[in-house]
Parts: sequence; C-alpha cells; structure tokens
Amino acid sequence: MGDIHPLILTVTLNPALDLSTEVAQVSAGPKLRCAAPHLDPGGGGINISRAIAAMGGQSTALVALGGVMGVRLTSLLTEQGIQLSQLTAPGETRLSFSVTDQGSGAQYRFVMPGPVWSQIQVNAAQQAIALAMQAGGYVVYSGSQPPGFPDDFIAKLSSSLPHSARLIVDTSGGPLLAATNATHARLDVLRMDSEEAEAVAKTALTSRQDSADFAQKLALRGVANRVIIARGADGSVMATPDERWFCTAAKVPVVSKIGAGDSFVAGFVLAMSRGQSDVEALAQGVAAASAAVMTPATELCRASDVIDLLDQCSVTRC
Repeated sequence: MGDIHPLILTVTLNPALDLSTEVAQVSAGPKLRCAAPHLDPGGGGINISRAIAAMGGQSTALVALGGVMGVRLTSLLTEQGIQLSQLTAPGETRLSFSVTDQGSGAQYRFVMPGPVWSQIQVNAAQQAIALAMQAGGYVVYSGSQPPGFPDDFIAKLSSSLPHSARLIVDTSGGPLLAATNATHARLDVLRMDSEEAEAVAKTALTSRQDSADFAQKLALRGVANRVIIARGADGSVMATPDERWFCTAAKVPVVSKIGAGDSFVAGFVLAMSRGQSDVEALAQGVAAASAAVMTPATELCRASDVIDLLDQCSVTRC
C-alpha cells in the first residue's frame, strides 16, 4: 500500500466551461472563421485539481454546478479522472472563452458572470464545504466568488472548518482585500500575484525586496501563516512572520500564461501534503508555474516538465 497523504479538497464556487480557439486575425466587423474549439473544465479549484492529477497526486474537487453547461463540465471532469463532490448551483454554469490571434500571438479572454446566490444558498455552501473536509487536510479556496457571496466569506468559512484543517486561499478583488484585512481567519497560505498585491498595498512593488516586505507585513499582522506573492517571470516570494524566501522562475518559452497561478498552487499544496518543507513546496510550485506557461491555451503543467525544471527553481533567503 502506498503512503496515505492528508486529503486535498479544492473548492470552486464559480466554475466555467472554458472554450479556446484561434483565428487568423482578431478584427471588428467581419465574421471571424475560428479553428476547431477546445473545451476544458475551468475555475481556480478545478484547475488546481487537474494540475495535481497531472503531477500524480489526488484531490477532491468540490464544485458548484448547474444547467446544461454544468452537465458538460461534469462529464469533462469525469473523463479526466477528477474525483468530484458536487454542489447544486442556483443557475447555469458560466461559459468563458479565449481566442488567440494567430498573427500576433495575442490572447483575448472573455469571462461571463456566474449565477446569483441567495444568503440561504451561501450558508448551505459554507456548511457543505465544512462537511466535505476532514481534520488535518488541506482546503484550497481558489478563483472568483459568484454574485451573492459576501467579500468576507473566506473568514466565515475558516471559522466553520475543523480546527486542524489548513486553508489555502488564492482569490482576487473584494474577497482578497477582505482576506488581507482579516486577522482571525486562520489562513495557512494566502497567495496573490504582483498586480493583486500592488492593488492591496496601494503602491508599486517593483523589487523582490518590496514584495517580500509587503508579504511579511501581512504575515506579521496575522493574515496568514505564509504569504506568497508571484512576480511573474521573475519568480515568487514567500514570507512568514520570521522568515522570507525567494524562488527563481525557470527560463522557458512562453506559450500561454493561463493556468500558471493554479499550477503553482497545485505544486505547492501537493508538496505540503507529502510532508515536504516550505522551501521544497515553494520550489515545486514555481516549477509547476514555469511548466504551465510552456503549454498552449488552457492546458496546465505537465509532470515531466515540472521535474525537468525543478533544478532551475532555486530558493534563497531574501
């Protein structure tokens, strides 16, 4: 029998059926004749579960689904071997699509809103997440929130989880701002990219030192045990109240940046669930993010690429 690792539960409350295609040139007016579309199940938590599976790990994806799009998304997840725990959404699962201009290589992304949730439905979702989680496991809360969810839902969710559960958050906008203002949410990890971090900090974070200073400031305030800020092609910083590290990203050709952040979280939480150190988890996360930008459209990291790139992702104190 193989090693038994703590359960990883990914949470996607606002999933999407991702459609990607290409066209010779994006221009207004004429009909644009597109290449054959490619469909993927999308949403932060879903992508993290997909990337975990690609790296040989296991997780359960708790996903809010509804309507015809929800049925199609469920089918795709089943085909990919993702273990699914389903919540019933109060409306049709949204569609998002990306179009790549073959001439310039530019990528255009269009994201629809999700269905609106009532307060009763929000409360039911909170209870369902808590019931799905086991003590000692990892809850990965990633992606946008549907309309109707309060910005402080993450803090409310954390209070209902088993005390030993470890909550990892990667979100944006109002929910991210609320998370950075809360000091009682019991977050284990809070991750954001540089643009999101600068919006919260209300200042430019031009250097690694700037990012590390801000990340550690949040950690010292009790926002999370570990705060991670991704700096794109430069790499990522991670700070605790006592320590701070920087991991260099691998130098790779960039095909598509979609899914890099989700691949990072997948690599990071998978390493943590296997008992690896913070530093090892940071390196694996950065290697997974570097691997993800090498793949086209909505494809995530490939396990072989993550392994090959790991040696390039060196971690130093900063």
